Amino acid sequence: MGRVVPEQWRSTGAPAPLREPGTARIAVDLLGGDHAPAVVVDGALRAVQDDPSLHLTLVGPAEAAGAVLDALDPAEHHRITTVPGGSAAEAVAAGLADALVSAGDTAVTVLSAARALGRWPGVRRPPLAAVLPTAAGRLVLLDVGSSVDPDEPALAMHARLGAAYAAVVHDLPDPRVGLLTIGTEPGKGDRLRRSAPRLLEALPLRYTGLVEGSDVVLGTAADVVVTDGFTGNVLLKALEAAHGAEQADDSRAAVLLGVRGIVVVCHGAATGPDLAGGIGFAAGLHRRAALAAIAELMSYNEVSHE
Repeated sequence: MGRVVPEQWRSTGAPAPLREPGTARIAVDLLGGDHAPAVVVDGALRAVQDDPSLHLTLVGPAEAAGAVLDALDPAEHHRITTVPGGSAAEAVAAGLADALVSAGDTAVTVLSAARALGRWPGVRRPPLAAVLPTAAGRLVLLDVGSSVDPDEPALAMHARLGAAYAAVVHDLPDPRVGLLTIGTEPGKGDRLRRSAPRLLEALPLRYTGLVEGSDVVLGTAADVVVTDGFTGNVLLKALEAAHGAEQADDSRAAVLLGVRGIVVVCHGAATGPDLAGGIGFAAGLHRRAALAAIAELMSYNEVSHE
C-alpha cells in the first residue's frame, strides 16, 4: 500500500525551500486531544522555542494556529506553516513534513496514517510502541492501543518491529523479546498467549519467553515486551500514573511502527509539556534517520533468514 497524496497537498512545481542541516519539520494536529487546541498550542510553542532548528506545520483552525504566531517573535514566523484543512498525515505524505504528532483519537490517527503513508510489506496492523522507564533502564512495550485483538501473525510482526526499534533507538544489537501474560510457566494465559510462542520462537530474534507485569516494571527479563493493544494500553496508563513526572519525554508518547513515515501519538489527556516532548521525540527520530534504519534492519532479517 503506497502513499496517498490528496490534490490540495500536491506540489505546485515550485522549488522547495533550502533546509539547514538538522532541521526537522513536524506536522502537528491542532485539534487532537481532550483539551485541544489550547494545550496543543502550548506544546507547539514550547517545542519551537526550545529547538531553533524545528519547523512546524500546524494543521487546524486558523485562529488556533495564529495563537502560536502571535506568541512568537516575528523573526521566527518563518518556522511556522499553517494549514486550515486536511490532516497531518497528508502533510507528511506530500513531503511537507518529516513526521507528525497527534494527541487525537488513536484509531483515527492510525487509520489516517496507514492510508496516507502506506504500510510496510507484511504489516497488516501497525502497532504503537511506547518506551517505558524500568529499574534496569528502558523497555519497549507494544502494542499500546492500535490493535486490541491481534492474531498470532500480527503479534509475531509486532515482535519483529519492536526488536528492530529497540536495536536502532536504544542501540541494542540483540534485544530480548518477551510475551506478556499472567505467568512465566508454559501454557499460561488465554488462547492467543498459549499459541503465539510457537511463532515467536521461530523468528530471527532473541525470544526469551513469557513475562509478567512485574517484569515490565523491573526490566530485567526483556528489552521488548509484546502484547495486545488493549492490555498494553491499560498497563501503559497505570505505569504513567505510577511514574508521573519521573518519566522521560519519549515515554509519554508512542510511535506507530510499520508505516512509511514517522507518526508519534500522545495520549488524549496530554499536557503542553507532553505535546512538546512528543514533538521533540518525533524530531529526534527524524534526525537520526531511525525509520530508515529500522526498515533496513527488517529487510536484512527477511533476506538472511529465507
